[in-house]
Amino acid sequence: MFNKIDDGPYQIADLTRVMTPALAIYPEIIDANIDATLRVLGGDANRWRPHVKTAKLAFTMRRMAARGVLAAKCATTLELLTACEAGMKDVLLAYSVVGANAARVLEIAREHPETKISVLVETPEQAANWIGTGIGIFLDVNSGMNRTGVEQDHVREIVSLARAAEGSFRGLHYYDGHMHDNDPAARQRTAWAGYDKLMNLVTACESAGAHVGEVITSGTPAFPCGASYQRFKNATFVHRVSPGTVIYNDGTSLEQLSGLGYQAAAVVITSVVSHPIPQRFTCDAGHKAVSADAGVPTCVVAGHADFEPLKPSEEHLPVDVPAAGEVPAIGTHLYLVPRHVCPTVNNFDHALIIEGGRVTAVEPVTARGREKALR
Repeated sequence: MFNKIDDGPYQIADLTRVMTPALAIYPEIIDANIDATLRVLGGDANRWRPHVKTAKLAFTMRRMAARGVLAAKCATTLELLTACEAGMKDVLLAYSVVGANAARVLEIAREHPETKISVLVETPEQAANWIGTGIGIFLDVNSGMNRTGVEQDHVREIVSLARAAEGSFRGLHYYDGHMHDNDPAARQRTAWAGYDKLMNLVTACESAGAHVGEVITSGTPAFPCGASYQRFKNATFVHRVSPGTVIYNDGTSLEQLSGLGYQAAAVVITSVVSHPIPQRFTCDAGHKAVSADAGVPTCVVAGHADFEPLKPSEEHLPVDVPAAGEVPAIGTHLYLVPRHVCPTVNNFDHALIIEGGRVTAVEPVTARGREKALR
């Protein structure tokens, strides 16, 4: 895990009124991360359809839209609504929705006619629910992650589904978020082999009269592979990559995408609250603050590569200090870079906006959680 993170960029001059644990977001680093992503994409913001499950804040989405990143994807109706209100012009709900959730998508589309809204489908029955509604349809292709979608080797089934979507068919969605090989060259070989199969699907659809207008690939670990795949660059369709984590980054993405100029733009401020045994302290950043879904350690302590975060409980995070190391005093503030930032951001109702080493605003984590179950 990437653990050599300097705490200098995160220091805040006055924390006397800050209750911890707290989520802190740094707009200048967000801007630098946008720049780093656009460099990989040759400066073309239109090639990026970020998943806003990470951004979560309307504040951040507006910042992205202001830089020309106007296409996005999301997983919930609340994220969809927030993206529309933040100025995104083309949003894919990259999650198969049914029942009341589908009805809510139609409501949001009526409320925001200026935004092109699309959904994923993987069966003819799902496609039929959207025909004639004005909602675009992307086919969900299973890249080998085996979570959703039609297996990419089932060419006839995919072509038939594209034709069934009729005038609503927009293209193919191919999420290869399972490409976690630590060797970038090996990751690229695996990703490109999948993209070769994907291009065969495009050819099959086009030959059957189902025009593919867009192909969406590449979660965070694979997005440089999608950006560099030559056949996407010369294609007749629009190709977009969809990394979302890179807007803030975390310990995992900084390791996977080392050398691309990324920094962590979201940290959790925590306080030391206990010295339970020698060479161990406990801080107030358990898994209700810093997500534990990516495993232990859940985070990196910025500026302290030798600190070892242990398994958290709900409200407590014990941290071991080497035998020769100095244990921080009770009340000390530390800055934690999550191993998985997306669900960590979702743990907080509000975020502190930090500029020039000071808190300049408090913003709601607008798309946290979900909309009401009953409307």
